[in-house]
Amino acid sequence: MTAQEVRLCGLLLHEHFGEVVEKVGTHLLRSGAQNLRTIIHETGLSVDLVKKSLMVLVQHGACLFSSGRKGPGSPTEYRSGCDRILRILRYPRYIYTAKTLYGDTGELVVEELLQRGHMTMSGTVKTVADRLTQNMEEGRSMDYSEVSSAFSKLVETHFLQRCPKLAGAGTADTSAIPPTPESFPDCYKVPHMTLVGRGKRQLAAEDGEDQRNAKRQKMDSENSESVPGIYWQVNFERFHLHFRDQAIISAVANKLDQTSSEIVRTMLRMSEVTTSPAATCTKPLSANEIFRSLPASYNIPRPILDQYLTLLVDDPMEFVGKAGESGGGMYVVNLHRALANLARATLESVVQERFGSRSARIFRLLLRKRHLEQKQVEDFAMIPAKEAKDMLYTLLSQNLVQLQEIPKTPDYAPSRTFYLYTVNQLPTARMLLQNCYKTVANLIERRLFESKESKRLLEKSQRIEAILASLQASGAEPEQLTEVEEMITAPEKQQLDALKLHINKLDSAENQVDETIFLLESYVNSTATSTG
Repeated sequence: MTAQEVRLCGLLLHEHFGEVVEKVGTHLLRSGAQNLRTIIHETGLSVDLVKKSLMVLVQHGACLFSSGRKGPGSPTEYRSGCDRILRILRYPRYIYTAKTLYGDTGELVVEELLQRGHMTMSGTVKTVADRLTQNMEEGRSMDYSEVSSAFSKLVETHFLQRCPKLAGAGTADTSAIPPTPESFPDCYKVPHMTLVGRGKRQLAAEDGEDQRNAKRQKMDSENSESVPGIYWQVNFERFHLHFRDQAIISAVANKLDQTSSEIVRTMLRMSEVTTSPAATCTKPLSANEIFRSLPASYNIPRPILDQYLTLLVDDPMEFVGKAGESGGGMYVVNLHRALANLARATLESVVQERFGSRSARIFRLLLRKRHLEQKQVEDFAMIPAKEAKDMLYTLLSQNLVQLQEIPKTPDYAPSRTFYLYTVNQLPTARMLLQNCYKTVANLIERRLFESKESKRLLEKSQRIEAILASLQASGAEPEQLTEVEEMITAPEKQQLDALKLHINKLDSAENQVDETIFLLESYVNSTATSTG
């Protein structure tokens, strides 16, 4: 892990879990595996605070523990990794995807599991039903069975999975590898349980509150006894596969047309279950199978489908490949090649935005031709010698282009040496990925600074909103509401609107940079698995 990754992890931990957890988390990232006594000594925190911080990190999968390296009986050691912490950045995207696929219920199920780390099914269903009931009209409530059904659908499509059981510190090493159906047979098995009841509204504190809480705890204990020890967590890898597929479908739609993207979407949907996450391409599908699985609403005749498949195979982006002739032709989606092309398009876009269209033309040229001398670059790109030289040296200084020396003689005399410019896509993508981590960290710091500068105004606004909400709930007169609203002056309201707009822009920028991070991470990981 790099300094930029550790810095970003520290900011994410601080924002979501507080200063103490950030201190323990970043210490583990920098120092590697350590036992409890060493962590306490080196961080200077109390035993209680370190234990609670480790508990929070373990609860959210950001810290793993195992028996000490000195053998049986040695103190348990804790270690943390950047990968799980960096996923906090993608929480809004996971939640939005769940909402798109499974509605408000699916959204809240995923949100609760992300906030709590892991939960039992009965606990999740009750919490989500209560939250949905809170937003319903008076007299209506959410049935547990509806939430339970949405939960089961998320498990069936592998967006949720069981947490692996940990018998003790000695067996905790297995948790370093996310559970898969192959290694953990019951990973996606929903236990047979019937939750009867409806969501409850959160009431103001009353004399009977303690009785209701006691009753609720009793119900929770009864339901948890029916499926003891089964906790559920979000399956990030499944979400990432969905994001990858959506990126490929979107790229095909932009490059060709909507019909082509629907054909690719159908192929990806058909091979979801049969293709392993690390596969370079999907399992071969015959044209007959694809034709039968196409949505009826598209009404594509068979000859037109064959033409589209030929068009996709012949396209330079090579998203779809041909694997045989049986069944009207066997076709695959080239997953790793698609990721490489998407990463390449991202690199080209970055060069164009930072250095202009002419530099982007040179960059694309070097990607296609691999090695070129300066004179060849000038001729192929049709750019004057002086401008081409300046652009090449600018790209070289930013490490976007590399210079390779090929001597004719062993003495490396400049007059007898070829100087070839080239672009190494993988190292360039890694460098850009680090720049993205730095950018997101800067955006978060800026957002926190903006909020801190206007802390007094934000607190005042929140207090007034709370007063208004309580007055509306108690049926106050419109005059009272207007009087409370006027507690914020016109200049303050203007300042507040400007602040919210600015923070929204920073939030939006974070999400956009994260999309680039996801593409580059997927590409880098795909090269590691294909070479490994």
